[in-house]
Amino acid sequence: MKKILVLCTGNSCRSQIAEGYLRHFAGGNAEVYSAGIETHGVNPKAIEIMKKDGIDISMHTSNNINEYIGIDFDYLITVCDHAKESCPYFPTQAIKLHHNFPDPAKAKGREDEIMEQFSEVRDMIKKYVQDFAKEHLNIRTQHSPS
Repeated sequence: MKKILVLCTGNSCRSQIAEGYLRHFAGGNAEVYSAGIETHGVNPKAIEIMKKDGIDISMHTSNNINEYIGIDFDYLITVCDHAKESCPYFPTQAIKLHHNFPDPAKAKGREDEIMEQFSEVRDMIKKYVQDFAKEHLNIRTQHSPS
């Protein structure tokens, strides 16, 4: 079973969304973790926007990368430039992948505008994760939440 770590700055939005979709699309065929180089707690808006797509991440926790030092990951996915550039040395033979997604936590405006930005980032991450699952886990993702 493949082990995947998704890494972001604070493990509050982007990495949590990616973890939720990876767990969904892998369907038990991969062990999925997420972490940050810091921990900021899971963003309530990330929980809300994922729930709108049928995925519950409300039980996720915000974890520090150092909690996973002893795990031999197959894939390490960074989802923001800051994490890629600032990650302390992490001993792993994992295949490293990177995609810089906008940070929805920095969205400004009315509540509906902020949630629209969360939705846009969620959809970008969903597509990336679907493509990853097809290419690296040989999983067909024709079933999609909601």
